[in-house]
Amino acid sequence: MRQKYERASLIVDAEQYELGKGLEDGFELYTKVITNGWVSPDNLVQHIRPDGIVVCPFIQNRRGVIFIRQGDYIITEGDNERHVCGEDKFLLRYRAIEE
Repeated sequence: MRQKYERASLIVDAEQYELGKGLEDGFELYTKVITNGWVSPDNLVQHIRPDGIVVCPFIQNRRGVIFIRQGDYIITEGDNERHVCGEDKFLLRYRAIEE
């Protein structure tokens, strides 16, 4: 029988992703993301550079490269490990606290 677990309380910093805030670790060419089939292109954040090339922002952590989607939150844990969390799951897992 599988054991049930409750997620331990963890205080994190989080911010909903917006271009221009420097929250991403880098950008990858949209055509490369699609051609390599790394992820579904649905709702990926796309940025058109001044030269017309479309790029997608990502976060890189110990699990690999995670491409950012519309509405995603960037979560920074106490050890500075960063994650991407979809808005739907973020609102279920986290609540604002007063400092």
